[in-house]
Amino acid sequence: MCKEPMLNYDALNAAPVTREPYLFTIVPGFVTSQALQHIEKDFPVIPKPGSFPLETLRYGEGFKEFIQALRSRDFKDAIARKLGINLSHRPTMITVRGQARARDGQIHTDSKTKLVTILIYLNGKWEAPGGRLRMLRGPDNLNDYIAEVPPLEGTMLAFINTPNAWHGHEPFEGQRRSIQLNWVTDQGVVIRERLRHSVSAFFKRLKSK
Repeated sequence: MCKEPMLNYDALNAAPVTREPYLFTIVPGFVTSQALQHIEKDFPVIPKPGSFPLETLRYGEGFKEFIQALRSRDFKDAIARKLGINLSHRPTMITVRGQARARDGQIHTDSKTKLVTILIYLNGKWEAPGGRLRMLRGPDNLNDYIAEVPPLEGTMLAFINTPNAWHGHEPFEGQRRSIQLNWVTDQGVVIRERLRHSVSAFFKRLKSK
């Protein structure tokens, strides 16, 4: 059990907010150093690329405690204040990644049912040119970016999902750990996404036999 706070709210409060062409904030050091030790030890084993719903994974107490902190009212309220959005009564959906494949990171926006996207990176020193998420000015050029986010351990990115919230990264293949939390429009979205991932996982298992 982590005896110190897991989330650095002072870092969140101090982080600047970019408002054009869409609203986002980047918070280095948002996950405390002590918390990172517990999360690293108890992170779920994810040998395959792709995004996995939290409910399909097995993990230890340190990681569980971290997820509880992300699902807390304090975290929701802090993000709502920072981004200026009302998240009352909005459910959350959490997915986890452990590996990246070369075709990941293509330019995209998130689905319309996702109101806010939170990405928290849990990697150590990052020297690779690929895998650094870029906040883009448009859908056509990965080099036309406003900011670049190395997936360093403890760094958080938060943005409001608007139609022009384009993002992507240069190809990278290998371990790239991240947690994605979304506040979504309604509970039906959570149920549908869980079903979709379950069906996808079923067919992947069939193919591997």
